[in-house]
Formats: sequence, C-alpha cells, structure tokens
Amino acid sequence: MLVVSAVVLIVLLSVIVFMNRARGDATAASPPSAASMTTPSSNNQPSDKPSADELKKKLSPEQYRVTQQCGTEPPFRNEYWDNHRPGIYVDVVSGEPLFTSLDKFDSGSGWPSFTKPVESDHVKEKSDRNFGMERTEVRGSKSDSHLGHLFDDGPADKGGMRYCINSAALRFIPVEKLKEEGYERFLPLFETKK
Repeated sequence: MLVVSAVVLIVLLSVIVFMNRARGDATAASPPSAASMTTPSSNNQPSDKPSADELKKKLSPEQYRVTQQCGTEPPFRNEYWDNHRPGIYVDVVSGEPLFTSLDKFDSGSGWPSFTKPVESDHVKEKSDRNFGMERTEVRGSKSDSHLGHLFDDGPADKGGMRYCINSAALRFIPVEKLKEEGYERFLPLFETKK
C-alpha cells in the first residue's frame, strides 16, 4: 500500500512539474518585444506597448502577473467582481476601452463578466489549450495583454456569451469621470439609459 501511495504521489508531482513547464513555455513563446506587435488599426505600425521593465513599474505585481504572464486572480477577491457603478472598463496597460457596465452581469463566477466588448476590435480571441482544457483566451488588441476567457454560458437573451475578465487587467472609469479622462464619446451610451 505504501508503494502504491508513493507511485501516485510521484505521478502527481510529475504532472504538476509538467504543467508548470508548459505554462512557462507558453509565456516564453509570447512576443518578446513591443516592436513586433501591431495596433488593431494598422498591421504596418508597431504598438506603443511599454517594455517589461516599464510595465513592472507601472503595474502592481498582481496586474503584471495577470496581464503579462497569463495569470488568474482569485474569484470573489478581486476589485470589480461586485462593482455595480455605471461606467467603462479600460485595459490597465493601454487604456483602450474594453467593456461597459451596461453589458456587465452577475455570472456567479466571482470575476467581472460581460456579454460583449464595447467595440469588437478592442479585444482579440486566441485558442488556449493549457491544463488539458480547450478554452478561448481574451486579450487586449492594443496591449496584447491577457484579460481572461470567453465562454458560451452567458445570458441567452444577450447572445449567450460570457467574457470572464480579471479585475487586475482592468481600470474602471465611472460615468462622472468619462469626460475628464478623455472617454466622453461613451457618455451617450449612459444618457439613453437614464
């Protein structure tokens, strides 16, 4: 019995080591420099994404881990999972508008969930086959930062999609600060909902 337990423990440890190495390889396969990335509006112009050193200074360790190393923050213990204020959510790295509170819903997952992005070209989808699962990763178009994942278990009356996003990848801008922060073009969305 002791031998069987030891074999099971060794197999489990091997799987954990393999998964960590696979995750490290996937992170290392990301584009190494911002110069090779492009903006969504033009494939010929380089992105203005800051270097890794600049991002480490700008972002908290959790924001860096989530956005640049494809991390996931804990459910129900993140900044925006239960935020009900009207406003928009922007990419913490690039400031690109990603989602609005008008499309946010309580999925019960413990992460902010949205039925759609504010503009479809502000996010990009990528196949994610890590950890033996097949999922769709959601990344910021401009920043190429990891945001979260896309699932097809959202509200049926709103298209059935659920953008499950890490709070650490977002910065919330309340309606009353949209103009001040340069996002006044989104004000009409909220005026029609009054």
